[in-house]
Amino acid sequence: MRTLKLTLAYDGSAYVGWQRQDNGRSIQGELEAALHDIEERPISVVGAGRTDAGVHALGQVASLEIAHAIEPPALLRALNAKLPDDIRVLQTDVAPREFHARYSAAEKTYRYYVSTGAIAPPFSLRYAWHLPVPLDLGVMRDAAQQLGGRHDFSAFQAVGSAVETTVRTIASVTVSLQPAWAPWDAAQTTSTAIVAIEVTADGFLRHMVRTIVGTLVEGGRGRRAAGDIVRILASKRRARAGATAPARGLYLVRVAYRNP
Repeated sequence: MRTLKLTLAYDGSAYVGWQRQDNGRSIQGELEAALHDIEERPISVVGAGRTDAGVHALGQVASLEIAHAIEPPALLRALNAKLPDDIRVLQTDVAPREFHARYSAAEKTYRYYVSTGAIAPPFSLRYAWHLPVPLDLGVMRDAAQQLGGRHDFSAFQAVGSAVETTVRTIASVTVSLQPAWAPWDAAQTTSTAIVAIEVTADGFLRHMVRTIVGTLVEGGRGRRAAGDIVRILASKRRARAGATAPARGLYLVRVAYRNP
């Protein structure tokens, strides 16, 4: 029996999220079905991040145990032949026996895209949150810096979440203006700008990144001061933070491991 580490990318638009559920297709379910065809027995796959419905991944990581003697390169080809086109395995590696995609992770990085401009590019509607207004990136950056470090992020998690602790350490939060990130954006004549908000932390609460984005955007629109972040954190109340940004603009970018 070998432990394998898979790195995946996927478009989450058509899925109920990473985690297997009874009410629709999941990334985990599709991957386990493809592995079942190869192993000829049920295989349980663990993901580094339980991305929600509509959330995408550029570098999700999964771990599993397999008895089949198939070599990693052949497994990569076999899985991609069986998986839907909107899920791709990018890399397969043999990992140490104790490797666990979720619990061995040291840091995760998520990126959120916001498109601004009077007209929403039609081909990016599933991949970014469109706001037809300019954003003050200076205010957003000032607010973002206050999120760094170790804090209780109760105010930035979904209501009703059950976790052992709401304390997390954010290593960095960046707010940047991106060039056109697809051919259809480069070709258009409207004044669309792509704002990328990237967060790296040792762990995330449910909806934490999307709530951070919603709060930063409110600052960028002039609806709250950058200094509000300190008061929001201290309050530990979800109602004090901004609205939860839509899932479609969020991407799991990469996962770093202590013992990859």
